[in-house]
Amino acid sequence: MTIAGVLADAVLVLHGLFIVWAVFGGFAVWRRPRLVWLHLPALAWGLWIEISGGVCPLTPLEVSLRRAAGGQGYTGGFIEHYLGGLIYPAGLTHGAQLVAAGVLALINAIAYGLLITRALQTRLRH
Repeated sequence: MTIAGVLADAVLVLHGLFIVWAVFGGFAVWRRPRLVWLHLPALAWGLWIEISGGVCPLTPLEVSLRRAAGGQGYTGGFIEHYLGGLIYPAGLTHGAQLVAAGVLALINAIAYGLLITRALQTRLRH
């Protein structure tokens, strides 16, 4: 495997971890409230990419590295390429991205709503 191939795989892993963090990081904030300052920018970025219909810069970076390694790149976005069949049965459309943004917002609204409720209950007890 070439250096470009290793770097492409590293970008893939980083990209996947970033998506997981953006989606579920609000629950990590329950245990470590200071992580909110790392999670909120990731959440905002994820929402912006989905709502705007944009492509995360990590996607073209990974594609370029794959091509430099002698492999084939891909078209479309990270989620469409790797998870499209699971998440977007009919392919990635802007409508599907808006649904993904809604799911992202809902999951995090639940996480932060529970966090705020817990904080308020703790304050009311003291």
